[in-house]
Amino acid sequence: MRSAAESKSPVISTTEWRVRLELAAAHRIANMHGYNEGIFNHFTVNVPGKPGRFYVIPFGIHWSEAKASAILEVDFDGNVVAGEGECERSAFCIHAPIHRLNPDATCVFHTHMPFASAFTRIENGRLEPTGQTEAGIASMSAYDDTYTGLAFDPAEGERLAGALGDKKILFMANHGVLVVGKSVAETYDRLYYLERACQVQMYAMWTGRPLKKIPQAVVEHTRDQFRAAPTYGSRPAYEHHFDALMRVIDKTGTDYKT
Repeated sequence: MRSAAESKSPVISTTEWRVRLELAAAHRIANMHGYNEGIFNHFTVNVPGKPGRFYVIPFGIHWSEAKASAILEVDFDGNVVAGEGECERSAFCIHAPIHRLNPDATCVFHTHMPFASAFTRIENGRLEPTGQTEAGIASMSAYDDTYTGLAFDPAEGERLAGALGDKKILFMANHGVLVVGKSVAETYDRLYYLERACQVQMYAMWTGRPLKKIPQAVVEHTRDQFRAAPTYGSRPAYEHHFDALMRVIDKTGTDYKT
């Protein structure tokens, strides 16, 4: 792989800068929500107008330190083509194949966030349709029941892309979760509600009492309602949600925009 030190500074368009800013914000927000695990886990997004390239923060940067200007531009062969630093090996091996193989994976977010990851530690762990959020999340979730070790080979990312299929969320056995979407706002909103659904269901499971499941016909109706959700001011709800989260972190500092 070519090192970042050998790379040239990129000429960044207005569209690219907006995506960089949103990706940096997503890391800061995820840190606020407790979704990160040390300096590991990874959020990536395709570079607008540049097929075969994605954005990722340099390895070693804590999510609370993410900045738009520090984000790396990496190609699908793992070369850092712009920016200073290194792309973490598993970030490349998981994300590049999924970006390449899945047309809906403009963004790929992978975390070990606690409640969702807890389901990957349960034998035949499945998120059951016990509430409206769970019904919506369950309908877009796939499950990989095979853990193969650390993802240090792109073949593992290809395998995970196959396990994800046409779904938007993948529970990765004995590991964590992976969420894809067509924008940073959509993907973060999906990640947020995934963790909330898993948290509430885990709390219900801890009571030791039977889970009260929603009838399948109602699950399907609820799923269709989510898919046909109204827009607000011609914008989907997830964009309003992400804007609100950006305002929250702006109160603690705006250096992620630099």
